[in-house]
Amino acid sequence: MWGYGRLARAQQLASTARIQVSARQPLLYAALAFAGGLWAGKHMWRPPNWWVVAALVFVCCAIYLLRRRKLVASALALGAVCAAGALTIQVRGSYSEEPLRLGNGEEVVVIAHVIGEGDLKQDAPGSWHQRIDVETEKLGAESLSWETRAGVRLNTYLQQKSDSPNRVSMPLFRYGQRIRFPANLNPPRNFRNPGAFDYSGYLRDKGTSATASVKFNRLEVLPGFFRSRIEPWRTRIHRSIITQIHALWPEQAAGLMDAIVIGEETFIERSTRVDFQRSGTYHVLVVSGMNVSILALFTMWGLRRVGLGQVVASACAIILIMGYAALTNVGPPVWRAALMFAVYLATRLLYRDHAMLNALGAGGFALLIVDPQSLFGAVSK
Repeated sequence: MWGYGRLARAQQLASTARIQVSARQPLLYAALAFAGGLWAGKHMWRPPNWWVVAALVFVCCAIYLLRRRKLVASALALGAVCAAGALTIQVRGSYSEEPLRLGNGEEVVVIAHVIGEGDLKQDAPGSWHQRIDVETEKLGAESLSWETRAGVRLNTYLQQKSDSPNRVSMPLFRYGQRIRFPANLNPPRNFRNPGAFDYSGYLRDKGTSATASVKFNRLEVLPGFFRSRIEPWRTRIHRSIITQIHALWPEQAAGLMDAIVIGEETFIERSTRVDFQRSGTYHVLVVSGMNVSILALFTMWGLRRVGLGQVVASACAIILIMGYAALTNVGPPVWRAALMFAVYLATRLLYRDHAMLNALGAGGFALLIVDPQSLFGAVSK
């Protein structure tokens, strides 16, 4: 009898401990419920009014049962969060921008400015090519023209005979230069191998909506310059790091290191890029949340080893990660990871070591609220 009472007491203590642990991490469960709602809203469409009514019913029932059955009330509250997630993804989707007018596959005249610098490569004697990222300002076809803001990955090439009397050289295009060229704007395509990297989704996350190719002699540099105050500094530091990498490694290895470390894909050979895409391992060459996590862990470990306190080390790590995200210029994938890391460290200072899962949930919840599409992005997959 005494043994049975002791067993019952132990079970009661274990149950109490589980409840206390669960109570310390409500944001983790809220983030999971919100993510489930985003998935449901994307794949199981229902009228928005249904989700509003469902959320209100869940909230009212949770309030009614709060003093009677706390566990049931908590489950109903999570149901309300789930319904809010479904409503969020559907409402934001319904107010999305109109489809871009990119010429429907026909040749258009593009006026754009450079937003991503490239590098000049020689394929063969007298054959050169350069890949840059541009943002369109205006498109035109026949007698029509319209303003459109869209990212385009542009390949320009030059082929000329060695004995040609009118030999020209292709210059490097720099950030902010305005150019005009005729081209067919085509959406990015994937290799249809099972499990292959979603290259199209990756470009879409970076803001690139189309790809194009043009001969250099059909490209015209326009007067004027598109400039921001911060971008030239970032570009200069970015270019300096690439120069140092190429001074340390052979050309082919340096191209891979550029992509892995700082997100620069310009120096990867076309054959190498195609091999990685076909094998489904292109994500190895993509700067993503994994890079941010590795840098953050080593930064926190190193700062704590030199004797800095938790608050100072966290502040330094956040500044470093945000600087890295700006320097890579990869776009939303890295910024999402940096935001989640910053929120995680901030909430970790509040909860300390008692509820790390709650701090992680807070970061994920904030990320999904700011950018619900991050749950379905190419990098998150």
